[in-house]
Amino acid sequence: MTSYPPAPWHMHGSLWLSVFRLREDVDERHPAGNYGVALVSYDDPSPLTYHELLVARTTKNRAGKGAVSITDIWVDSEISQAGGRELWAIPKQLCDFDMDSSFRGPVTSTDWTATYERRPIAEAHFTDVSRAAVRVPFTGLVEQPGIAEHPETADVVMKGNAKALPCRARWSFASEGPLGFMNQARQLGSFRMAGFRLAFD
Repeated sequence: MTSYPPAPWHMHGSLWLSVFRLREDVDERHPAGNYGVALVSYDDPSPLTYHELLVARTTKNRAGKGAVSITDIWVDSEISQAGGRELWAIPKQLCDFDMDSSFRGPVTSTDWTATYERRPIAEAHFTDVSRAAVRVPFTGLVEQPGIAEHPETADVVMKGNAKALPCRARWSFASEGPLGFMNQARQLGSFRMAGFRLAFD
């Protein structure tokens, strides 16, 4: 049995996210609607440090409040995978990441690739000035349908703060990969959260 930190997880790092509009149903897990696709780097002093690629669609939780449901997610940490699945019904899978950031004054340029067994899932490039932003608070709700490790629906609250600003983003999804359906979606906008501090419970 894999040992992981107890909830809540107090995480630190950076997130790059783009919002997409999927016009037509793909399958039962991916109906038409708005989706967020994010890449995340969880850094020290987080209890776990790892990288993450996720897709989440907007929904309403059982209380009727706006929330998201994570439909697809990969991490490069077996401990994070086990914790996510058993604590919150988040269907984490494993993959490999490459990430490289460069800096020029206030501008940060970041390149990401996510692959599984050397097969591409997604690539992305971002340009932003979020490091110069004012830190602001945020709250988010996640509702996750049950999975084998956590059969009941999980309701998760995210609270934290970050330096967040819109950014430029360019995504490429491998047509034969698990996110190939995102090539049908229209990219609406993007932002980066730099230096976030997040409680995930």
